Amino acid sequence: MNALPQVASNAPPISRPLLSNATNNTPLTRVSLAFVERRINLYLRFGHPVRELRLDRWRSCALFLPAALLCRVRWESNDYGTTRWQLMVLQTCAPLDAVQRIAGIQPGARLLLHAEGEQQVQSVLPQIDTIETLGIDPVAVSPAYWRTLGNRLSARLPLPNYTVERHAAYLAGEVLR
Repeated sequence: MNALPQVASNAPPISRPLLSNATNNTPLTRVSLAFVERRINLYLRFGHPVRELRLDRWRSCALFLPAALLCRVRWESNDYGTTRWQLMVLQTCAPLDAVQRIAGIQPGARLLLHAEGEQQVQSVLPQIDTIETLGIDPVAVSPAYWRTLGNRLSARLPLPNYTVERHAAYLAGEVLR
């Protein structure tokens, strides 16, 4: 008769590390980041990952809970100068939500704002700085504002400012949900 090996009763129980605010089966979104001096800088402008993993000297990744907001900036260059500027404000999703496939984001996310090119990126960054100057964490800003900013940017219209009053109205609406 084949018997299973017995584990000593004084052995410590096997435990898996828990992430803060997450259970072991919480689906996380993985955001790839990279830095190679004078070649590529793929970084988070804002966002609160639950965990960051260093893969090697140049690459890392950040893990986010569902419904988290984040901003990823991509800058690339070659021997002749800058070749790409990109800024994306994203919202991570739950497993059954509709997501967009985005390179470097697994399994995907909702794209709230997409700025491509130095001029567009340089016009969005001061908006983020202004929000932080107001004492508001950019991850707490209304997703509708980021969508509006992205639509105005693509239509080449003046960009709206995020105000304390707009933020208070958004928070009041969230309480009513």
